[in-house]
Amino acid sequence: MDLALAPETLARWQFGITTVYHFLFVPLTISLAALTAGLQTAWVRTGKEKYLKATKFWGKLFLINIAMGVVTGIVQEFQFGMNWSDYSRFVGDIFGAPLAFEALIAFFFESTFIGLWIFGWDKLPQKIHLACIWMVSIGTILSAYFILAANSWMQHPVGYRINEERGRAELTDFWLVLTQNTALTQFFHTMTAAFLVGGAFMAGISAFHLARRKHVPVMRSSLRVGLVTVAVAGLMTAVSGDLLGKVMYEQQPMKMAAAEALWDGEAPAPFSVFAYGDVDKGHNKVAVEIPGLLSFLAHSDFDSYVPGINDVNEQLQEEHGPGDYRPNIPVAYWGFRWMIGFGMASLTIGMIGLWLTRRKFLLPRALRTGEDEVPNLVLFRSKALSPRLGRWYWLIALWTMAFPLIANSWGWIFTEMGRQPWVVYGVLRTRDAVSPGVSQGEVLISMGVFTLLYAVLAVIEVRLLLKYVKAGPPELTEADLNPPTKIGGDDRDADRPMAFSY
Repeated sequence: MDLALAPETLARWQFGITTVYHFLFVPLTISLAALTAGLQTAWVRTGKEKYLKATKFWGKLFLINIAMGVVTGIVQEFQFGMNWSDYSRFVGDIFGAPLAFEALIAFFFESTFIGLWIFGWDKLPQKIHLACIWMVSIGTILSAYFILAANSWMQHPVGYRINEERGRAELTDFWLVLTQNTALTQFFHTMTAAFLVGGAFMAGISAFHLARRKHVPVMRSSLRVGLVTVAVAGLMTAVSGDLLGKVMYEQQPMKMAAAEALWDGEAPAPFSVFAYGDVDKGHNKVAVEIPGLLSFLAHSDFDSYVPGINDVNEQLQEEHGPGDYRPNIPVAYWGFRWMIGFGMASLTIGMIGLWLTRRKFLLPRALRTGEDEVPNLVLFRSKALSPRLGRWYWLIALWTMAFPLIANSWGWIFTEMGRQPWVVYGVLRTRDAVSPGVSQGEVLISMGVFTLLYAVLAVIEVRLLLKYVKAGPPELTEADLNPPTKIGGDDRDADRPMAFSY
């Protein structure tokens, strides 16, 4: 059978397509939940209508996004039994534990408080209703942590033993699985990257409305929140990425050597700016490098030794037998760079925007005074920027809000592809994890169905988001401005229109 169409390859393609698609919703869900909670907190503390309008606007986009995320996430777990049954049988005792916690604790917890938040606008007192959205945010973060702990175990298996008689891995230390340094650093990096996505999303949409001179008070505040989030999250993503990289150099030296196209170990090791090489012969034909930087990134020492692809491959052959233990080098190398490039571009744009708005170069007098309708062209006038340059910044902020999502996607592609040929690093190879009874045709059919279904869902998601983004913040009702003071309200509340507008 052609290896390109082998069930293993097709199963990997299917899981990759569905995973990358699903993860488009995950970081936005995590960040929008927290940002919406922050805006509602500002409303409860200050009573300003602009914060209430912002809460309802961004909360609506959050609900659309989480609904799609839940639907696409179900397919992920379904695939473990469909295409990866040998994997599920071998590691189910370990992998299933954090996933069970995610479903029974985090997801149900999150879902319960989402319902209370949606339907409790005119039924719950302000502070109790506010607590509900904070509980939703905590639930999304807990959910992410348990899933990342499961994935981290695949990257660095700990707290288990192999039962030779039953031919499976068995859990011996669940606490170690949850708290190992791989899980902690990966969680830190994923969370900061998620808020980079949410901040850019908020800044981009706010820029869209400000460029149209609409909903100025709400979008001016949202823009600042988004830009601050991008700046802080971007810096923390760089810090957390450095910490995670150092952990990976210790635990998966092959992945990190592939990320730098470092074929042979060196001391000091250079950081690759650009490389082009011969994968079969194992060397670079062209290499642009910064001397010693890779040694510092790996071990905080400019003179330390970093093993290369060929070195690690030989070591793994000695430990696990003959074979090629190299991942797809071009995917690892360029995936690592696309991740960093798009992430740092987002940070740069956010920092520039934050500086410009802080200096009020992009917030002329009409915006600063809170006028809801801004005269034509006034938006782009300032003593420091020409109208054309100001307009260009708004367009850049709008069109680059997808950059963090692209960086997140390439980051996960690098993480998972760089681990190959292992599905559980050093324990179980990917070729041994595929369902033995699934044929080429069955995987092709299911992959085609899922891809088509996800394409339809993508159209629905984009249309819904565009519809509500263009509509802007909703008009407030009397019930919005005068919430009940006790659970269930009182007799006067019965005659008020329902505040729920989602």
